[in-house]
Amino acid sequence: MNSIPNSRAETQKSIRDAGLRATPARLATLEFLRQATSPLTHAAVAEHLAPLGVDKATAFRNLNDMTEAGLLRRTELGDHVWRFEAIGDDGHADAHPHFLCVDCGTVSCLEDVKLTTGSQRNTAQFGEITEILLRGHCNDCR
Repeated sequence: MNSIPNSRAETQKSIRDAGLRATPARLATLEFLRQATSPLTHAAVAEHLAPLGVDKATAFRNLNDMTEAGLLRRTELGDHVWRFEAIGDDGHADAHPHFLCVDCGTVSCLEDVKLTTGSQRNTAQFGEITEILLRGHCNDCR
């Protein structure tokens, strides 16, 4: 399970420690992504923040600022849509595989899936693996 701080004070500290101001919009963004069970699009984050008075441009700027500061990971899963997820303090910062349903677009984290030692050794000749994406049909669509 992720060891992601969940109190308002811990979230403020995380943002400040990353060198950013802990604005209400950033706090709401990071708290929302820390509660998410899969990477979320800018549109999903902006929709969640709109009732709080946060516009789409501010949401996008904050997502990018927090990504650059190391609080979030941004990924593109082959569908030309950026998705964002929180990075925790427990090693969750390591990239993990994702499953993308080719029918409905649902994205799921596969945090327990790891490359075998042999696979890591074999892929090292090509470079460093930073992301693994599996595509298929989710249980709801098949």
